[in-house]
Amino acid sequence: MPTKEEIKKARADSGLTQTEAGQLVHVTKRGWQDWEYNVHPMNEAAWELFLLKTKKQRKQAQLNQGEKK
Repeated sequence: MPTKEEIKKARADSGLTQTEAGQLVHVTKRGWQDWEYNVHPMNEAAWELFLLKTKKQRKQAQLNQGEKK
């Protein structure tokens, strides 16, 4: 399971708010905050889903940047 530091860093690196990050993995802002503040551990499925979705978003942003050049 990811640590609270890993969760917070991954979200920040993706440029997402807690609300936006939660929406990606189908939890509320409060649910996301519980993970970041280590109230409840984030399950592996949610972590993997978040990483997959943010990787896809970063890839698309890179492609869009290439089109603008």
